[in-house]
Amino acid sequence: MDAANGRGDRYVRVQEVGARDGLQNEPQTVPTDIKVDLIERLARAGLPAVEAGAFVSPKWVPQMADSEEVFRRIERRDGVTYPALTPNMRGFDRAIAVGVTEVGVFAAASETFSKRNTNCTIEESLERFRPVCAAAQEVGVRVQGYVSTVLGCPYEGEIDPGIVADLCGRLYAMGCYRVSLGDTVGVGTPSKAADLIDRVAETVPLDAIGIHFHDTYGQALANTLACLDRGVRVADSSVSGLGGCPYAPGAAGNLATEDLIYMLDGLGMETGVDLDAVAETGAFITGWLGRAPASRVAQAFAGKRAA
Repeated sequence: MDAANGRGDRYVRVQEVGARDGLQNEPQTVPTDIKVDLIERLARAGLPAVEAGAFVSPKWVPQMADSEEVFRRIERRDGVTYPALTPNMRGFDRAIAVGVTEVGVFAAASETFSKRNTNCTIEESLERFRPVCAAAQEVGVRVQGYVSTVLGCPYEGEIDPGIVADLCGRLYAMGCYRVSLGDTVGVGTPSKAADLIDRVAETVPLDAIGIHFHDTYGQALANTLACLDRGVRVADSSVSGLGGCPYAPGAAGNLATEDLIYMLDGLGMETGVDLDAVAETGAFITGWLGRAPASRVAQAFAGKRAA
């Protein structure tokens, strides 16, 4: 039994990040109505976690400026978690005020990326998270720790796995119930991803490790499979492969949810997610954005419909 989700080893918890990580880098402002519709569609598709916003400075991430309004308006479904990013106490207080029940804090394994992304060193970022974790524990809110640039940094290049493992261990000790490994620039390959899981599992229990791959070099699905083979059972993905990072030049979108679900279905894994519903949701949001989905499965479905 997998302690991270209370279900059997064939179950993979797919965490949808399209409405936050997927939209935060869009150049055009996505209206609140569209975000709410997107989140509710994803929840109805059976995704157990739908990241719904980020309580960060609107100066730096203007696309997330309406996160309070989004949380006030979404119809929350039983059994679905709606996490939000809260990098400091100010963001945490804003999130709690609108009923957020799971928050995320995010550090980087690269000093340069940390300074570019959060305007502080790695050590300073951890000090910001301590009061957030303590306050969350007091009110019964779970905290997930995200670590970015775990397999490479756009400024520093390859990252020492020992640094990643140490950082993950510190976040776990601080109170993060799960630590998610983010290949922010999408440079990882399956063998490096699998080796990193082995290294991080020395400091964090395996069932408390999640993965978050970007698909810059087309390796996200292969990397995910390699980590599943190591026993990881929590994976982030983004509908239609939306995403990117304003502080990682050249980074492509996230692993597409449609592609991940198709692979997991083919492996006989359990997700509880309706692939057709996710594909329809992808068509909805990419249609609004005015572009084709990055998901190969979505493209195949569209071709069949056209035929």
